[in-house]
Amino acid sequence: MNLRVDPHSLVPPSQQLVAAVLDAIARGELGPGDKLPSVRGVAAEALVNPNTVTKAWRDLEHLGATEGRNGSGVFVTAAGPDVARGIRLAETLANFRAAAAAALRAGHDKTVLDAVVEETGTRERAAHAAGSKA
Repeated sequence: MNLRVDPHSLVPPSQQLVAAVLDAIARGELGPGDKLPSVRGVAAEALVNPNTVTKAWRDLEHLGATEGRNGSGVFVTAAGPDVARGIRLAETLANFRAAAAAALRAGHDKTVLDAVVEETGTRERAAHAAGSKA
């Protein structure tokens, strides 16, 4: 699971972490009952303050994707995969629509955008296939 934070992004670090964890759950990299990495470990890996990770973990719990267990850590809930997929599909589709609209307004031809979508899909399927063989 890639828990990196882009310090130059307009998206706050805690939201970047939430998105990364939701993506990992939605992809099946983390499943129901799996434990999330420790706050301190993620803070060190992502180069953020532990309070940032704590906020992200709390946000994930409020979404219903995870649950904290006193003294044990934070775990993916049984509903976590469905919650994560629903949230990430809605967010990414909204972002895609906004980007497509901006591209069309800027003068890109629809056929060029269609080709980009196809090319990206091909590349992602190949990367997924390679990752599942590893």
